[in-house]
Amino acid sequence: MKCEWVQENILLHIYNELPDDARYELEQHVSRCTDCAAELKAARQLHATLSQFPVQEPSPNLITASRMRLQEELETTEQGGFWQRLVFDPGAWLRPIKLAPALAAAIFIMGFAGGIGATYQVMNGRNPVDLSAAATPTESSITGIQSISQQPGSSQISIRYNTVSTQEAQGSLNDQRIQQLLLFATRNNYNSGVRMDSVDLLTQTPNDTRVREALLYALRYDSNPGVRLKAIEGLGSYVKNDVRVRDAVLEALVNDSNPGLRTQALHLLEPVRADSSVRVVLQKLAENDQNLYIRTQARNVLSQMSEID
Repeated sequence: MKCEWVQENILLHIYNELPDDARYELEQHVSRCTDCAAELKAARQLHATLSQFPVQEPSPNLITASRMRLQEELETTEQGGFWQRLVFDPGAWLRPIKLAPALAAAIFIMGFAGGIGATYQVMNGRNPVDLSAAATPTESSITGIQSISQQPGSSQISIRYNTVSTQEAQGSLNDQRIQQLLLFATRNNYNSGVRMDSVDLLTQTPNDTRVREALLYALRYDSNPGVRLKAIEGLGSYVKNDVRVRDAVLEALVNDSNPGLRTQALHLLEPVRADSSVRVVLQKLAENDQNLYIRTQARNVLSQMSEID
């Protein structure tokens, strides 16, 4: 993989738009290339800075001007085939309806009924969403997560999230809609408290592949040490059997800026201390790590390994 490709796709990686295989290759390349690693770090810092600003809704004047420009472009565009006319010029295929008054009246009645239904839904948009009837939200339709709460002594979770207006979803941790919103909150929310709540809840179901991916992402990339600590606690039981989790914990042990999280990572790696990659890292830490506690603990683990050998 070339550096040019990596740098062209860094933004897609940050916004989680790369396929899993491409993302894995990019992460492997960045771990070996200092220039690309610096580029990725700078892009993440810019993304974190921009995420602190609220999303601004476009003004009515801007929307009107954009629609006028779009209409002008459509009027001057050369006419295409049947399907293109069907999409961009519905009036062209609706004109014959004026010759069929009964059909036109039926279409009018259907549109009027649909408008009433849409108005009713908007007026009731602030009520909690009925999970049995609601569709699973997509990341592109969500602008942010406002809050996450769990009812005491219950498995019921309430999530307030924003689309065009604030909505609320309620259900158990097993509900697909709740899981989708929690996964979204771990990666795409400027509020660290909301991210921590979502990661904390997701650690209850780490067997889910999507959940484990979200916890790995939080451990590697979240800017809040509390969120990262929650993530590594949820991944702890998989260090022994999942190589990707083990590698992520090793990365945290070597690179994380929080001493408490590094200490937690060191303790989680003790059951797999005989692994060659773990032993190499421990030897480096024992020789020259700046943190005295980490250096001492690494030496203790290595000495225990020597006694067993």
